[in-house]
Amino acid sequence: MCTRNLVRKYCCGLTAERKALMQQKVVTSALFRGKKEGYAESLNQPFANSRLDEGDINPKVLQLISDEKIQKAAYVVELAKIKQKIEYSTLKGVSTSNLSDGLLVIHVSPEANRQKGDAVLQCDHVFETVTKLVMLVKKENIVNVVQGSLQFYISPGKEGTIVFNTGPEEQIYKDKDGQLTVVSVRMKS
Repeated sequence: MCTRNLVRKYCCGLTAERKALMQQKVVTSALFRGKKEGYAESLNQPFANSRLDEGDINPKVLQLISDEKIQKAAYVVELAKIKQKIEYSTLKGVSTSNLSDGLLVIHVSPEANRQKGDAVLQCDHVFETVTKLVMLVKKENIVNVVQGSLQFYISPGKEGTIVFNTGPEEQIYKDKDGQLTVVSVRMKS
């Protein structure tokens, strides 16, 4: 009886924003539980609405990617410059390795005229990024957690390969074959 009252009090005290962030954690669990290294460690880290302060974003970029536009496309921004705009309608999938490397690939349809190719991104909050993207697109089946290697589209007729390995230290480099090799340190269970 007492536990039920405590749970009820906690649930009634949740703000709408906190509830939305908790819902994102539920989606993350469905996407990554038992599939990706580092998932268990990410559980105690709360999601944030934004990892950027508005003061850190160039005012021109902020004006270009207003909330209205974010509902239709994802923007890859580097040093206050929009590098790539990926419309959700052209999004084919999102891939990440089963290791804790912080790398993800956003796959786009090769038929899309104005797309530069797949976006290969390195980010500190992979679980959060993929979850928010999946929720914006409203498709959970687009996430692919791969082992070993991954093919990605660069431009018409040109594809690349990312090879995932474990080693003593984290590094990302292009090897002699032109493949992108990602080495991550195996996390202790």
